[in-house]
Amino acid sequence: MTRVSLELVPRTLDALMADVSLSRDVFPQLGLLNIPDLLRFDVRSYRAAEAVVAQTGVESIPHIRAIDVDPDAPLPGTQSAELKAVLVVAGDPAPEGYKTYSQSSVDIIERYRREAPHLDVYAVFDPYRRAPWQELEDVKRKKDAGAKGFFTQPLFDVNMLRLCMDWMRDETVFWGISPVLGEKSRAYWTRVNHIVFPHDYDTSLEGNIQLARKMLELIRIAGDNAYLMPLRVDLGVYLRGLEGLI
Repeated sequence: MTRVSLELVPRTLDALMADVSLSRDVFPQLGLLNIPDLLRFDVRSYRAAEAVVAQTGVESIPHIRAIDVDPDAPLPGTQSAELKAVLVVAGDPAPEGYKTYSQSSVDIIERYRREAPHLDVYAVFDPYRRAPWQELEDVKRKKDAGAKGFFTQPLFDVNMLRLCMDWMRDETVFWGISPVLGEKSRAYWTRVNHIVFPHDYDTSLEGNIQLARKMLELIRIAGDNAYLMPLRVDLGVYLRGLEGLI
């Protein structure tokens, strides 16, 4: 059965709860969130996830930045009764003066498998950052380390989605979908995340909604899963545009 997760940013706990409430009004069957860990905000992802589960009952998967995990301290989230899973990401470079550790996502996945076998661990698949064969080798290493499944970098091309679905046909995958509104946003994704957009990519809201609908239809047919990352867009308008597919 296809599951659709929603990625919501924990700017503050109050703002996060307001987003969850709005999302459930539009998307009543919402049963899963994934929550990124962004250092510019005070609320850590696993604390936000615990709060969401405690207050709303919606299952929430926090992102855990591998480079932030203290090797001499308990793993984030392992003491929580609310959490069932975590998503281990490598972690973007931290601000100057912020303590980080030289360890990979594979290292942290292995720690979760050893120290917290009650938690499901997800990892990242990103077809844009390097040669596909290198990324697929990393997928194997993460699986061997204990990853149950994968959340992808958002994709912006139906043909690319089909290709990646073939590469990952034997894996449990949540395929990422995110709107890109305007040329400035498109240029950011190209520069920072190395995204190669189709030449006719439509950066309007309606164009992004139509693309998301096509991708969700393909994902449902395949029996895979998806997550929506509605950045810089009216959350209610975007989700209403996807009614019938989420």
